[in-house]
Amino acid sequence: MTQALFLDDPYRKSSPATVTALTEEGGIVLDQTIFYARGGGQPGDSGTLDWDGGRIPIATAVKGERGNIILVPSEPSALPPVGAQIDQRLDWERRFGHMRIHTALHLLSVVIPLPVTGGAVAADKGRLDFNMPHPPEDKAIVEGQLNALVTRDLPISVDWITDEELDANPSLVKTLSVQPPRGAGKVRLVRIGEGKDQVDLQPCGGTHVARTGEIGKLTIAKIENKGKQNRRVTIELA
Repeated sequence: MTQALFLDDPYRKSSPATVTALTEEGGIVLDQTIFYARGGGQPGDSGTLDWDGGRIPIATAVKGERGNIILVPSEPSALPPVGAQIDQRLDWERRFGHMRIHTALHLLSVVIPLPVTGGAVAADKGRLDFNMPHPPEDKAIVEGQLNALVTRDLPISVDWITDEELDANPSLVKTLSVQPPRGAGKVRLVRIGEGKDQVDLQPCGGTHVARTGEIGKLTIAKIENKGKQNRRVTIELA
């Protein structure tokens, strides 16, 4: 099982590790990694691996069996041997964009408090699909409410609850299309704000900024009709 360092420290840009396995497809498994594995609408991280005598660019990371995270090279190349000590480095600008957008989408689900039917994160934009029969009357009002939450510079923190506690509080889950991972005995919660200033609390395994002020100004690029009951809201970093 790969230790997911990004869960405790999403700002870590580099880290040593040991190669524990190579997959038949040419993927690389480490004992610990800072690379987020694709999931929940957020892409896998990219970056590089360096070891004595070699370097390889990483295009993405995906989830493997038994809790492993597999790093996928950008192109066929010589792989580090099992047991090699490597230095892993993120494409930090891309990762930080994912962190800003993912947190912004949580805020969007606060401003539009409707069931979420889908979503996607990119480094400069993101979108949520809502079970929304009619679009908002004034896009500018929604954009203003979203940026008001950003400028409040609310802290973001992480808690853990058991599967049973989540079952007892189903309202925590906003997404209809993606359910929180179960089976490990605990579920990660991302909290925005604290005490009386808490604005959001929901299960999420993604990477987020430490405070909403780090997101920066947002614009609502478009609101699209994606079906009788579905509206897609796309946001961008201004």
